Amino acid sequence: MILYKNNLKDFKIHVDTNQIGDLIEKSFREKLGHKVAPNEKRSWTNSMSFMEKIVRRADLSDTCGVMLEYIIPNTSNRIDFLISGEDEKGNKNFIIIELKQWETSESTDRDGVVRTFVGGGVRETTHPSYQAHSYKLFLSDYNENIDSGILSPYACAYLHNYKERSPEPLKAQIYESVIKVAPVYFKDDYEKLEQFLHNYVRFGKGEEILYQIEAGRIKPSKKLIEHIQKMYEGNQEFILLDEQKVAYETARSVAKKVKEKSVVIIKGGPGTGKSVISMNLLGSLLKDELNVNFIAPNSAFREVMIHRLARKETKLRLKNLFKGSAGFVNAKKDTFDTLIVDEAHRLKKKGAYQYKGINQIEDIVNSARTSIFFVDDNQMIRPDDIGSVQEIKRVADKNKARIYEIELVAQFRCAGAEGYLNWLDNTLQIKETANFDGWEQKDFEFKIFNDPNDLRKMIKEKHDKGFNARILAGYAWKWTSVGEGNKSGEVEDVLIPEFDFKMPWNARQIGTTWAVDPKGIDQAGCIHTSQGLEFDYVGVLVGNDLRFDSKKLDYHAHWVSYKDTTGKKGLKNNPEELTKLVKNIYKVLMSRGMKGCYVYFTDKEMERYFKSRLGIK
Repeated sequence: MILYKNNLKDFKIHVDTNQIGDLIEKSFREKLGHKVAPNEKRSWTNSMSFMEKIVRRADLSDTCGVMLEYIIPNTSNRIDFLISGEDEKGNKNFIIIELKQWETSESTDRDGVVRTFVGGGVRETTHPSYQAHSYKLFLSDYNENIDSGILSPYACAYLHNYKERSPEPLKAQIYESVIKVAPVYFKDDYEKLEQFLHNYVRFGKGEEILYQIEAGRIKPSKKLIEHIQKMYEGNQEFILLDEQKVAYETARSVAKKVKEKSVVIIKGGPGTGKSVISMNLLGSLLKDELNVNFIAPNSAFREVMIHRLARKETKLRLKNLFKGSAGFVNAKKDTFDTLIVDEAHRLKKKGAYQYKGINQIEDIVNSARTSIFFVDDNQMIRPDDIGSVQEIKRVADKNKARIYEIELVAQFRCAGAEGYLNWLDNTLQIKETANFDGWEQKDFEFKIFNDPNDLRKMIKEKHDKGFNARILAGYAWKWTSVGEGNKSGEVEDVLIPEFDFKMPWNARQIGTTWAVDPKGIDQAGCIHTSQGLEFDYVGVLVGNDLRFDSKKLDYHAHWVSYKDTTGKKGLKNNPEELTKLVKNIYKVLMSRGMKGCYVYFTDKEMERYFKSRLGIK
């Protein structure tokens, strides 16, 4: 969708006559159906006055094409400024220009991430060159006219209010690779930007190029498919076993029937291979040249999967394929061939953080011809989690979609110790199983510690031996805010005073990649940075948010001790539901390890009950 499209001559007139802001605003209201914030309209007017001067001095043909606020297909991202035209050899080119009104910034130690004043405060955001390059790469990966070589894309960033410093944070070494493919221009670089435009679009005939950008069929490019296939080749993590193979082939077959509205529900507990199947489906459906995206509601799960799967050159491509679940509110019906939703039980309803819709399941089913949901009802952990099998079926029926339901039973995790996971379900009173009194201990190591310091020592020993090991904790301890000086895990919030035990929560700075960051071994992970992920060994700190009554022989969540404000919202007078969610959290935490789980309980009644289920006195 384009909010403004014209030739260069009319663009200059609309800026000179101060109409540009009004024209974009009118289109915004008509096409997107809501108002424009006054500061956004001012930014359009301001930035376009700078761009008008640039294009006028660049000696460009008036027949160049101009697009403003171009909403990239299948996304909610908007390109600020795009100009098209031919070069001296007759090549059909276009340039994406990311415009910023920044005046200062700070570099970080992470590729493509900077800090600057946005949204009323200094925050982390993407480097302007990274942003421009990512838009160019997305269009290259999905627009058939670009993939075929009919059109050639270029990208850059222009910070027209920004006085370059020495040394300049935005040109730090960590950003060199992205600046090379999408140069950044500052306030005094206007002549360089003019020359950049002059080199690629000087001879105009740009309106036809704009049409070809719009009209290009949206499908995965050969380059994208090749990159993703290389990622899978020889990777043992993607081997499908037994019923996983059956589920995968069934879902792939359904997805290839692109004319039929379908919903595939793949049910399974921890260790049944849901993520292995989902990742294989992503690769295969891309190879089948379907327009497919992978959705993971949990941002930490998304980022860690990208980190583990991709080489540096494929990370940006994967980020364009991996999406959060909140961005499909306004998508047109059947925009995608297939949407694959892992950890679907974490999909949200109205009122969830930064979600502007009503029901994310409905958004997804509406947006795709085939929706594939991977679900475990017992991993719903917050009141706004709605991704149950029952709700998915309701939405599918509402949309007249054919439903395919598959259940995974066999365990391929916890060293094959299906008995341990069954025992955990029984002991936490989530569901009755045959493993009420234990399992074959040699298959999986489980140990209860009397001292949390000994637990931490054991996890560090495993880590030092090369195992992937982490400490996890229930949300039973305060989490000091960034405003109080806790951006990078500076404050040791996880306290067990009687043992002089202190540990910070996972740092917000590395929150989404805590599971794979070297610093993570010294920080306690929470449910939101570990759900969906696997470790070799986990140490779990069970706090006072979940307690056991030895007389009634049942659990109860303690509302005051449970510190997740969003997680307990509206549940103060609904102790049964709160207890169910908190038990689910500890089930998830205790099932993250593939080889072993070590536990410390602050509630000694709960500790005694767990020991009794193992015959330990």
